Amino acid sequence: MGIAPFTLHRPETVDEALGLLEEYGDEAAFYMGGTELLLLMKLGFAEPRHVIDGKRIAELRELACSPSSVRIGAGVTHRRLERRADLRSLLPTFVRLEAQVANVRVRNAGTLGGNLCFAEPHSDPATLLTALDAQVTLRSKAGERTVALSDFGLGAFETALGPGELMTAVTVPLPSTGTRVGYERLAFKERPDVSVAVVLGASGCHVRVGALSGRPLRIEGAELALAEGGEAGIERAAAATTATVAEADRSEGGDFRAHLAGVLLRRACRTATAGTALG
Repeated sequence: MGIAPFTLHRPETVDEALGLLEEYGDEAAFYMGGTELLLLMKLGFAEPRHVIDGKRIAELRELACSPSSVRIGAGVTHRRLERRADLRSLLPTFVRLEAQVANVRVRNAGTLGGNLCFAEPHSDPATLLTALDAQVTLRSKAGERTVALSDFGLGAFETALGPGELMTAVTVPLPSTGTRVGYERLAFKERPDVSVAVVLGASGCHVRVGALSGRPLRIEGAELALAEGGEAGIERAAAATTATVAEADRSEGGDFRAHLAGVLLRRACRTATAGTALG
């Protein structure tokens, strides 16, 4: 199937891109890597009359580390994150995750912002970044706002991105000293079928299960169990994870995925406690 005709725009700044989105409204689509949008266009599921290519916008490719956080421009590619040396010491689990995204071809073109905005449930970054309390910066002609990533994803392929609005950056708070992070998944054909992210810190524990519903699922029972510590706590957390997922996933194969989520929870906890501190 061929791609419907469209006009290509190549803005140099975010403001210029926002102007184009405002001018063309629902007839426009913005992209950086295009790994998802172009596929939809080829399949006939999207037919924008105006396509806005953001690759010339330097601001969206900025990547900066501070003592408290890492700010990642929405146009930074997975491959760049995978290969960024200083990130390996600050967010090692996240860097390992980025090296698992799809394949090298996709990682060379695909961007973190594009991945989060497409909101594909069977995707890796959102699950771990939500557990790490990441935030996204959204900008429109009306101004700029910051949204917790946990509130940004509304469901499968649905986000809180408003009309005429762009994601400009993702900010990941650096875990406090002593915090340990684990991420485990079972993947088929380059996409996770079930994934589990665990953050174990002095101020609390965070558990998210991904690829089962439209957005990462928080497992509060597992968080409470892990806060108690020890192997018994891990076993109670695994049981809570299995029970919560079984309740949330009533589809065919849901019992197997619930069991698998509990297994991955155990693995993620042990990866976290055996690994290097920080994310």
